Amino acid sequence: MTNDNVKKTPRLADYQTGQTSHDYLSELRAINPVDVDQFLSVGVDTSENFRSGTFIVKDQSVVHCKTAQKGVDVLSISQAREKFDLSSYLWQGVDPDKDEFTSWAHEQPSEGYFIRSHPGQIIQAPVQSCLYIEKENFAQNVHNLVIAEEGSQLSIINGCATSPHLISGLHVGITEFYVKKGAVLSFTMIHDWGKEVNVRPRTVGYVEEGGVLISNYISLRPVGSLQMSPTTHLRGKGAVARFNSILVADKGCTLDVGSNVILEAPETRAEIISRAITFGGDIIARGRLVGMVPDVKAHLECNGLILKDGLMLAIPELEAHVPGVEMSHEAAVGKIDNREIEYLMARGLTEEEAVSTIVRGFLNVDIEGLPPSLKQRLDKVISETEKDMF
Repeated sequence: MTNDNVKKTPRLADYQTGQTSHDYLSELRAINPVDVDQFLSVGVDTSENFRSGTFIVKDQSVVHCKTAQKGVDVLSISQAREKFDLSSYLWQGVDPDKDEFTSWAHEQPSEGYFIRSHPGQIIQAPVQSCLYIEKENFAQNVHNLVIAEEGSQLSIINGCATSPHLISGLHVGITEFYVKKGAVLSFTMIHDWGKEVNVRPRTVGYVEEGGVLISNYISLRPVGSLQMSPTTHLRGKGAVARFNSILVADKGCTLDVGSNVILEAPETRAEIISRAITFGGDIIARGRLVGMVPDVKAHLECNGLILKDGLMLAIPELEAHVPGVEMSHEAAVGKIDNREIEYLMARGLTEEEAVSTIVRGFLNVDIEGLPPSLKQRLDKVISETEKDMF
C-alpha cells in the first residue's frame, strides 16, 4: 500500500549506492565500542548472552554471521542462495514493480539474512540481527528471508540503526516470512535510524495451518520518513497473526505505518494493535483486515495521543467478502485527559510527573514474545523519549 501523503519523498538519485568493503569480524568483541552502544539501543547484544545466532550487516557488507545453536540456520542471503534452492521463496510475495524502491532492490546485488528454524525445533534463545548504516548519505539495500519450519518455534530481534555521526541515508529492505504448519515465529523490530534517514521496508508473510506469526514494531527515535505496510496471508486453517506497534514522532518526522492481514482460511485469527504519540511530527497509522472466507475473527485497535501540534491520522479498514466473518475495529485520537492529570496530582505528583506517568503507561504495551532483557532496555528508551517530549 503506497501513500501519497508522505511529506518527504526520497529519490534514489540523491544517495550513494554500490558495494562497501568493511572487514568481516569473526568475534564481536572486535566491534568498535561506539557501534556496540548503537547496537544495544536496538536490542542487539554483542556479548551474545542468551542468543542463538547473530547477523550484522554494515552499509552493504556482512561483518558478522554466526549460528550458536543446533536446529537453526543463520546465514547471509548470498550464502543461503549457494547452499539451498530458494527459488520458491524469494520474490514470491513482493512485487518487484511495486515502486521505485522494490525495482531497485530487485535489480541490484543485495545482502541480508537467511534465518531458518529446523522442523520440530524449539529455539529458546532469540536470533539477533542488526542492519546498520555507517556511510553518510548511503542507500542500503537488504533482502531478508525467514522460514519457521513445521512444528518449530523461533524468535528474532531485528535492530536497525545508524552511526552517531550519520545525518542522512536511505534504507530499503525486502523481507519475506514463511511460517509452516504448526510453527510459531515471534519477530521484533526496533528502529533508531536518525533524523534525516528515509526508510522503506517492503514485507510479506505466509502462515500455514496452525501457525502463528507475532510481529512487534517499535520506533521511538527521530527518523526522516518511514513508510511500511507489511502484508500477511493466513493460508491454513487456524493460522494466527498478531501485529503490535509503538510509534513516536517528533517535529520533522513522518511515519506512515500500517499492517495488512488477509484471512484466507477458516478459523484464522488476526489482531492489529497500534499505539502512537506525536509531539510535532506526522503519524499515519493504518490497519487493514480482509476476510475472504467464513468463520474468521479479527480485531484492529489504534490509539493516538497528540502532545504538540502535529498530524495523527488513523485509517482502519475492514473488508469482508463473504458472510460469516467477525471483524471489528477501535480507533481513538486525542490528548491526555486533564482529569487523569488532576487525579495523579491529587496524590502528590507534579503536573510534569503526572503527564510522564500517563505517557509511560500509554507506551508500555505488553508486547508478546519479548525477552526480559529487551523489555528492560525498552523501558530505558521510553524514559529517554519522555525527556525529549517535555
